[in-house]
Amino acid sequence: MNCYEDESLNHLFVRVRHLHHQCAVGRFESLGLNYGQPPILFELLKKDGLTQKELSQLRNVSPATITVTLKRMEKAGWITRRVDSEDSRVSRVYLTDKSRQLQLPLKALETQLDDETFRSFNDTDKALMRRFLLQMWDNLSISGK
Repeated sequence: MNCYEDESLNHLFVRVRHLHHQCAVGRFESLGLNYGQPPILFELLKKDGLTQKELSQLRNVSPATITVTLKRMEKAGWITRRVDSEDSRVSRVYLTDKSRQLQLPLKALETQLDDETFRSFNDTDKALMRRFLLQMWDNLSISGK
């Protein structure tokens, strides 16, 4: 029996989340990125030119948080923001050449972190974990409204 077996599931989840965060931070910093920046880059790699509002919704963070993160990313040269050509009230976010060069190293770090996190999991375990995490997301999304 390990020392965490008598802890609540919530407490264990928080501990794992914290440890995962610590592991991820070091890897992202090796590329010159802060922790919250890679998810934004991944969204923009899927669809460049998203609005700040769209990024906020996709990442499930407040508009204020996105604004602060984007300011830092723009200052570091990862993104540019431009006024929408059809609606001057809307600002769109675009990748720079500098950030596009991170696509492969960033994906490699994400894969490495996944491999380490789920090293002892078989395919069935991973499928169950995915299902459980999605259920948790749904549960918390419903209760958060």
